[in-house]
Amino acid sequence: MSAANRIDLLDPYEVAQLGGVEIVAEGVVEGFLAGLHRSPFRGFSVEFAEHRPYQAGDELRYVDWRMLARSDRLFVKQYEEETNLRSMIVLDVSASMDWSGAERRLTKLAYAKRLVAALALVFLRQRDATGFIGFDDTVRSVVPARARRQQWWTLLSAVQNLPAGRGTAAADALKRVTSMLRRRGLVVFISDMLFDRDLALLALQFLRHRGHQVLVFHIMDPAELMLEGPPEARFQDLETGELVSARPRELRAAYNETVRRTIAAWRLQCRRSGIAYHHVLTDTPFGYVLRRAMLRRARLG
Repeated sequence: MSAANRIDLLDPYEVAQLGGVEIVAEGVVEGFLAGLHRSPFRGFSVEFAEHRPYQAGDELRYVDWRMLARSDRLFVKQYEEETNLRSMIVLDVSASMDWSGAERRLTKLAYAKRLVAALALVFLRQRDATGFIGFDDTVRSVVPARARRQQWWTLLSAVQNLPAGRGTAAADALKRVTSMLRRRGLVVFISDMLFDRDLALLALQFLRHRGHQVLVFHIMDPAELMLEGPPEARFQDLETGELVSARPRELRAAYNETVRRTIAAWRLQCRRSGIAYHHVLTDTPFGYVLRRAMLRRARLG
């Protein structure tokens, strides 16, 4: 598969037009794994160990076709078992996530749901016990971590059926999320981070104190980076409904600087706490985000 044909490297909005969340996730992961096996990346894929005779039910993708041509017999590549890890994906579904700054762009939540599905599929293929928590002002959905064959479909159903919330992340919700994550492993926290930074950091630091590896994906729409608009505009808070009239041109410099400082503060404070932080725009191809997650996971293997 050439880079030009890998959907994990294409525009997320265009990829989403190919089908539902499950179709997109499967295509993204196949492209990502194809690229991974052709790269110098180490510490992710299971290592090839030996051949064994083909047995009914074996996946055809593991058949060694070159050996078939040489010996006229079917063999499959057998891989060494990796130590099972535990991965929990935590998704913020608050109202602010259900927003896009352009017509041909996924909302932050639509982007995040596809990312969750792809991450879960990769983790499960790594034989990780993988679970999911969705929250806004309360915990809305919980899928306990499992490594069984049907786990991805269970998790996928929970993600697809989870609507955008009405409120924002609250102290009680974050406390419950952290209290549910007892067994050590990798915690992937996906959010637009539009809530109290001190409160969120306290929760993430608590997870690190418990021995978790924590990876934060700070999701933003490109339109949130810089304030644009007509001479006069009315802005509405998605979570409170409050309306504010303003002149974007007059506020642009202060707004842009505030956003820059906010991102820098998240990055710095996460780094000081031993938390991996990545700022992700919703026009970023999913493959690039998966790679960042796998680099963090490889440190646990």
